[in-house]
Amino acid sequence: MFNTIEIDRINLTIMGVKFSDFETLESTANALGSNMFEGFKPTPKGIEIIRDYVTGKISLTELVAFAKQKAYV
Repeated sequence: MFNTIEIDRINLTIMGVKFSDFETLESTANALGSNMFEGFKPTPKGIEIIRDYVTGKISLTELVAFAKQKAYV
């Protein structure tokens, strides 16, 4: 089944999560799309975590720790 998420390219938000620039929004949207194809169901918290990883705010180690803790739910 195909699920959609709210992407606002004018206000630079995905599911209400704000992005600082269009490039980061697009990179994150592409990552989400790939993961959703594999069954991932995004949440605003999960989008924040992916955004923070894409922008370098958190490391790969921290990203993996969040995934193990299921902090994205």
